[in-house]
Amino acid sequence: MVSTSDSSAESVPEDGGELGLAHLHESARRIAMLPDEERLRYVRADRWIGYPRATEALEKLETLLAWPEKQRMPNLLLIGPTNNGKSMIIEKFRRSHPATSLPDSEEIPVLVVQMPSDPLVSRFYTALLAALGSPMRPVRYRLADLEQLALRLLRAAGVRMLVIDELHNVLAGAGDRRREFLNLLRFLGNELRIPLVGVGTHNAYLAIRSDDQLENRFAPFTLPRWETDADTCSLLASFASAFPLRRPSSIATTEMASYLLARCEGTIGELTSLLTDAAVAAITSGEEAINQHTLTLASYAGPTERRRLFERELA
Repeated sequence: MVSTSDSSAESVPEDGGELGLAHLHESARRIAMLPDEERLRYVRADRWIGYPRATEALEKLETLLAWPEKQRMPNLLLIGPTNNGKSMIIEKFRRSHPATSLPDSEEIPVLVVQMPSDPLVSRFYTALLAALGSPMRPVRYRLADLEQLALRLLRAAGVRMLVIDELHNVLAGAGDRRREFLNLLRFLGNELRIPLVGVGTHNAYLAIRSDDQLENRFAPFTLPRWETDADTCSLLASFASAFPLRRPSSIATTEMASYLLARCEGTIGELTSLLTDAAVAAITSGEEAINQHTLTLASYAGPTERRRLFERELA
């Protein structure tokens, strides 16, 4: 049962003295002083934890955004397994360049739109217009009208980069639809003269590679699965200092990294879920640290285990 009493919080010295709060990041120390209910809310919230590959991706995006306009703009393809941090990087970048309200309009430097599951050009334009906040009703428009309206609003909003998430959905379309959408990407790049960023799984690369012109325009940047190395140990140390637990979590070791990656199958999204559940267990059990005990108590189930449980229920 989660305690809402703050008596335990009051016993923690503010300077992080005897009880070892010095192991926490400064912002987490303050949260560690709060009642359990508030600490649990903090643990479960989204947070940005940087790591070298993510920082490199953000730097590439910044370079593209600052690129001077030219006839053939460079593009980027951010590729990685599902749940491996792609969308988090894009969201971090978008928040670094927020929309600005102007007297008569809104300026949107970075526009993010999701590729529809059915890659119809008309559906994509509809999603694009929705991302721009257009109140129009697309069913009343012909494709040519949708196209012109989208181009006009993109220019009016001062969009300097268009990010297309879930780009691998292109492969869900039949051959003609796929070619039509790939032609659309080439058209948008030529017409708007802004960088395009595609985000998706390996299938996004396969889709782009099927068109020679697009393959030459999109530079791939991969986010591979995590391995037991120094980068992973550094990442685990960052997690340990970010969770407001009152005892140190000794998880930044190669042995622990190997165990955690095997359990979460190597993606940062799954790793985050596992460590979050373990941090919750650490608070509710009174253990106050992520260790083998709280990792056992964690309610987390990995991707393969979840599929196995689901298939068992269907049997």
